[in-house]
Amino acid sequence: MSADHPTLPPVRLRADAELARDALAAPLLADAVRLARWAGPDTRVDAGGELADEQLPAAAEVLELPAGEESELRAGDAWRLAVDTGLVDVEDGEAADGDGEDVPGRARPGENLALLTGGSPRDVLALWLDGFDAVFGDAVAPVLDDLLGEDGGIDVDALDWDPEAEAEFLEGVLGNLYLLTVSEGGAGEGPVPLPALAASMVVPDDMGEPTDDVLEQVSDAMMRLDEQFRLLEPIGLVEYQPLDEALMVEEGEEPAVSADDEDVTRYGMVRLTPLGLYGVRARMLEAGVGAPAVGDLADKGADALLDGIAGYPEAAAREETVAWLAGRDVLGAARELLHAARGSDAGSPLRRLHCQQTLSLVGPEAEPAVREVLDDAELGGLARVWLAERGAADVPAPPESMIFWLAIDTIAAQLDAAGDLEELQELIEGLTGRHGGFFEAAWRVEHPATAEVLEAMGRLHRDKGTAKEARKAAFKARSRSGS
Repeated sequence: MSADHPTLPPVRLRADAELARDALAAPLLADAVRLARWAGPDTRVDAGGELADEQLPAAAEVLELPAGEESELRAGDAWRLAVDTGLVDVEDGEAADGDGEDVPGRARPGENLALLTGGSPRDVLALWLDGFDAVFGDAVAPVLDDLLGEDGGIDVDALDWDPEAEAEFLEGVLGNLYLLTVSEGGAGEGPVPLPALAASMVVPDDMGEPTDDVLEQVSDAMMRLDEQFRLLEPIGLVEYQPLDEALMVEEGEEPAVSADDEDVTRYGMVRLTPLGLYGVRARMLEAGVGAPAVGDLADKGADALLDGIAGYPEAAAREETVAWLAGRDVLGAARELLHAARGSDAGSPLRRLHCQQTLSLVGPEAEPAVREVLDDAELGGLARVWLAERGAADVPAPPESMIFWLAIDTIAAQLDAAGDLEELQELIEGLTGRHGGFFEAAWRVEHPATAEVLEAMGRLHRDKGTAKEARKAAFKARSRSGS
């Protein structure tokens, strides 16, 4: 019965204009913009396009930062982002000329700087995504301090770094954080404890009590994630409460705080911002991951709508259908929905259920389209329900075959929707209670899901005698169909 549903629940994104404002307000991008406007003929860069050391104090002053090494590091980070995103164009310097002296390069504002004032919100977001990619690359790069040898040089033997594995790990963490944010019953807009995120990537799903080795891996992952989220926060991707430094002890020392400390916030808390949701989803889409957003289907046909919302939670499905109906001619929309609901494939029962739910949102203008399918074997029952709910006159009584076909179709749809179990049990018990000899008629229904529905009724009905009848009926249905 089940059809292919999107891998992830749909996300509710803010309007592009709001997201663009958030992007421009991200501290790192805001700093990069200010430095891009400052860049000019006298701005010198080294052989790699980095801001020359003697320029860093002036850059920090442009950013209105206090004098000091930390401010210069921040200015350097902002300059690199400006270069990576095309806000600044650089003519690299040369390492040394014939006299043994470095030849400085020059910098000037880049073409992309104009996009921030004269471009569309999508232009701003595209530039921000480039910035996110650059910061992501920095976040998965090896930590320079870990590679320094005793003599202060780079220890090549210490470079145990797999760039693909590092990127895959952080992508997985951000994917899990995204899923927790968009799932019903997940974190929503609330923060997620850093240990939970680390464990989601390290602890096997089938593991009961984690071993000491696994716990050590979780701890190592937390340390790395703490560094990465500190880098990702200034670009506006996350809001991050860092790991309490009192918990970071040298190897062999007693921890400053017990692992049983109930204040989980001390171990780091992180949440995706609305801009972060946009950014992570964009990376997922680029990687080919199905990551729908509410509103994606508004300009699509009814077939795309009914198939697309098959895996949506109820609230998101309703929001999507409301957006789809907006501005459409009601009668034409109703005809399109009813046509798309037809079929005997595995996903058709759920399509018809969503068609019925969508039609419940429209007014009496849809009645001519609904009456047109009263004699349709697949849609006639649905049409009668819609008309009866509106108190329409002259609604013909359904033939018995249509009543039982609709019952099988409705249960098949509910099973595929994987909704509330108790509600489904009440539906099943209500049907069998209202119709004497239900199973004697049901196993004969010409519906592709008849046997599966009857087997499910046998599992779910709370009366043992009735459940046994359902299983017998399922056997008869399978024997009849030869499956």
